[in-house]
Amino acid sequence: MSDYRFVPSDEPVAPFNLLAQDGTLHGQPSMTDAQVFDALRYMVLTRTFDEKATALQRQGRFGTFSSVRGQEASVVGSSFALDPSKDWIAPQYRELPALLRHGYPLENFALYFMGNPRGGSIPEGVNLLPLQISLAAQIPQATGVAWGLKLQGSDGVALTYFGDGASSEGDFHESLNLAGVVKAPVIFFLQNNGWAISTPRAIQTAARSFAERALGYGIDGVVVDGNDLLAVYEVTAAAVAKARAGGGATLIESVTYRTGAHNTADDPSRYIDNDELAAWVAKDPIERVENYLRKKGVWSDSDAQQLREECAQEVDRAVTAARAIPLPTSDALFDHVYADPPALIQQQRQTWKKREAQS
Repeated sequence: MSDYRFVPSDEPVAPFNLLAQDGTLHGQPSMTDAQVFDALRYMVLTRTFDEKATALQRQGRFGTFSSVRGQEASVVGSSFALDPSKDWIAPQYRELPALLRHGYPLENFALYFMGNPRGGSIPEGVNLLPLQISLAAQIPQATGVAWGLKLQGSDGVALTYFGDGASSEGDFHESLNLAGVVKAPVIFFLQNNGWAISTPRAIQTAARSFAERALGYGIDGVVVDGNDLLAVYEVTAAAVAKARAGGGATLIESVTYRTGAHNTADDPSRYIDNDELAAWVAKDPIERVENYLRKKGVWSDSDAQQLREECAQEVDRAVTAARAIPLPTSDALFDHVYADPPALIQQQRQTWKKREAQS
C-alpha cells in the first residue's frame, strides 16, 4: 500500500504583518511617508462620514447605511496598490475610501443613501462598477472586466471586494474557477471581518483560512493582517504586479473585524461578545497608523486634531452639496439605464409624462 499523509487542517494560519499596534515595525514597508499620510486621510475621512451618515439615518435623512468602521486599513491599503487611470474596482457596499480614491465624488455617495438615483451614476472616466447589494454578484463581474482587459491587451487589473459570507455563494466559486482557467488579471479581496451579518466565521467554513481555497482554482492565495495598512498594501501591490505581468489572479484574505453593526438596521449587541469586540477595538487601524507616524516623529496630537477638523468640513460640504441637488422626478425611472435609449423606452417616457400631466 502506498504511503500517504493527511495535511493538518487544524494548524492556524498566521496573517502576514508588518506593523504592531504600538507602531513598531518588524519588516520593511514599501509605502512612502507621503503615501501613508494620504492613506491616513482617507481612513479618517471615511470614519468621519460613517459617523455623520449614521446620525443622518437615525434622523430619517439617510436610508440603511453600512459602515466600514474597523476595516479602514483593509480597504485603503488595498486601494492604494491600484492605478485609478487603468485599474477597475468592483465594490460591494462597504468600501467608501476605495471609491473616493478612484474618483467617485463623496457627494454622490451621500446622494445614494438619500435615495437619489444620481448617486448611483458613476462619473465618466471613473473605473468603478456600481455598488452591489446582492451578495457576491460583483465577483463574476470583476472576473469579466479583468478578462476583457487582458483580451484588449491592456495591463490594467480588476479588484473586487467582498466579505466572508459572500465566499459561500456560487458566484464566488464560479468566478475564481474561470479566473484560474483564463489567467484573468483580477484580485479577489476577501474581507474576513468575522461576521456574515450575524453568522460567525466559525460556522461559515471549516477551512483553516479562506485564502487556502485558492489552491483548488489554480491561483495564489495569501492571508494578511487587515488592520495593518502597510501589510495590506504590500500584499495587494505584489498581487497587482503579478497580474500586470500575466501571472493571473490572487485571492487575498484580509483578516479584520467589523467593529460596528452590519448596517443601521442591525443590532450587533444581540450576537457579538463584548470581550471579543473590545479586543478588536483595541486593534484600531487608524490608531495603529498614527502610532507608527508618532514613532517616526512626524505626527502629533495637533496634527490629528487638524486632520479630523478638515475631514469634518469635507463631509459637511459633501452632504450640503447633495442636499442642494433637486429631488428626483419620475423621469429618474428612465435615467442612467441606457446611454442611447431605444425607441420603446422613449415611448414609455412620453407616455408616463402624459399620464402625470393628466393627473
